[in-house]
Amino acid sequence: MESLKPIQFDTSKVSPKEKFTSVEMAKLWATYMGNSLSQKIISHFLQHVEDEEIKTLLENAKGLTEDFMEKIKFFMENENFPVPQGYTDQDLNSAAPRLFEDEFYVHYLKYAAKAGLSIYAIALPLVMRLDIREFFIHCGMMTTELLAQINGLLMDKGFIIKPPVLPNPEKIDFVENKSYLDGFGHNLRPLHALEVTHLYDNIENNVTSKALLIGFSQVARTQQVRDFFIKGIEMTDKMVEQFKAKLHKENLPSPALLDHLVTNSTVSPYSDKLMLSHKADMFAMKIRSMGNSMAVNGRKDIGLLYGKALMNVALFAEDAAEILIRHGWLEQPPHAADRGKLASE
Repeated sequence: MESLKPIQFDTSKVSPKEKFTSVEMAKLWATYMGNSLSQKIISHFLQHVEDEEIKTLLENAKGLTEDFMEKIKFFMENENFPVPQGYTDQDLNSAAPRLFEDEFYVHYLKYAAKAGLSIYAIALPLVMRLDIREFFIHCGMMTTELLAQINGLLMDKGFIIKPPVLPNPEKIDFVENKSYLDGFGHNLRPLHALEVTHLYDNIENNVTSKALLIGFSQVARTQQVRDFFIKGIEMTDKMVEQFKAKLHKENLPSPALLDHLVTNSTVSPYSDKLMLSHKADMFAMKIRSMGNSMAVNGRKDIGLLYGKALMNVALFAEDAAEILIRHGWLEQPPHAADRGKLASE
């Protein structure tokens, strides 16, 4: 099927004259903040990259962040909506030496692009204004194109182990016994393809997250922030080992650690505010990722594993938010009117 049959509808009902809905307001704000952060991260990567193909990939990614931010700024200014402060040149130390090797830049871009794509995918079914819906379609398409380049480069340079290959089923089959859901004991069924997929994805996300935390812990200026990153390394390492064990028990490969791609630098390229905000956001994304994993899981042992990890990640993200608030670093998202406060004035 090449295209859908057209449907005529009254575009005035979803015209640019319409005020932002809560969805449009929230997702434009979140997209601006995320791309503002990524733009600063990638800017420092570009100062030290040596591989020409990776440099082109970074330039493409940085170009997308700036394109998305410029379009959001246009929407907001037309609505007299305050453009978020986001992250500025004060959050970037251009004189700092490289903190990561070139290979890590490619893994990082995949890590960040997957997070962005998740935001755009959730926005699309809920956005009603035609111009903003077209913007999120644009974001999704361009990010998908970038991810294709990232995966192509990861494979071409041998930076990644392909996801496990499973045997084709011999026939269509149906579950006949409740033991299919068991997760404990000696006669466990093999992992099904969806379980393997999400275990692999969570390991891939977490090995990148761990390397990022190692780098950030080396350069954080505030002791409280440094201790927080060290705690994150320990928690992430535990999750990686637990997820890997499930695959390895069935003789399936898993993504390798990226710890060796962190340099010995102790000079921070970024402000503590930016680094802590980044990890708070990405740990929040882990909650969504593990929720998706639990939704397609069928074994109790894996469900229990995700449940415990989900609780730990949620508490960790809350701790990050508390530190950000304490230092005055947490920019507040748009919110509903406080009717009680208005009534008391």
